[in-house]
Amino acid sequence: MRILVTGKNGQLGGELQYALMPIGEVVALDRSALDLSRPETVRAVIDSVRPDVIVNAAAYTAVDRAETEEALATTINGEAVGELAEAARRQRALLVHYSTDYVFDGTAQSPYTERSPTNPTSAYGRSKLAGERALEQVGGDWLVFRTAWVYGTRGRNFMRTIAKAALERETLRVVADQHGTPTAARTIADETAHALKHVLAQRGTSEPASGIYHLTSNGRTTWHAFAQQIVDSLRASHGDRVATRSVDAITTAEFNAPAPRPHFSVLDCRRFDDTFGVVRPEWDHVFRIIMSDYLRYLPRE
Repeated sequence: MRILVTGKNGQLGGELQYALMPIGEVVALDRSALDLSRPETVRAVIDSVRPDVIVNAAAYTAVDRAETEEALATTINGEAVGELAEAARRQRALLVHYSTDYVFDGTAQSPYTERSPTNPTSAYGRSKLAGERALEQVGGDWLVFRTAWVYGTRGRNFMRTIAKAALERETLRVVADQHGTPTAARTIADETAHALKHVLAQRGTSEPASGIYHLTSNGRTTWHAFAQQIVDSLRASHGDRVATRSVDAITTAEFNAPAPRPHFSVLDCRRFDDTFGVVRPEWDHVFRIIMSDYLRYLPRE
């Protein structure tokens, strides 16, 4: 079993390399080996690796910059995904791809299901929806896992950004009117491995489980409450180094980011649970573990 992982240096790609090792031989590629901004090169790379499974953790994720680089975002998140799907179908490989809560407009009052109407309001969201549609059009065996509020010990993410700011600034101003579920990259990687084992065991004996699934941790919070937990954890471990004295709640309008954000990003993951037979962890339980790992390597002076 050969598993190709794209985006090896990203926060999710790094976790996937460890989580997937028990399943088969993992071939992890970075942008220098597989550049999704050049979709025309995808086929040759896939044909040379000849994977049984492709897990696409590479993506354009600069949400605000995408507002002025929508063509590039769509090339990477949309067109290149279609090329991966075509290459996977030729190899008879299973393709796993990740999408986002940004395909929704965030106006819902209850968790979004896979059947909820999509209506992205940002360039990033539109580019990710283009990837989903490319997969549906090409067909073959594929899984899309929509996730949200991804963080981890590596890469650029909310947890690391707030932790760094807390060491430097007395006051943090964080949005309190956006609701979602912080989801660790490690959780996504572990649940992906579990789902893959399930699908591969059933492959050839039943209908493929191709389709879109929601995958986050359990529970919900706001960015402001999440930030407060990060600062509190940092203070408990590195109290003398923490500069922040208050985490002030602000509105989305006050934050005034270039790209619109969904006000409500909670995803209903029951289809994932029922299909793959999992019990997803509570977000705050996972956060304590991930934050502990992060703090272990943070200098105390």
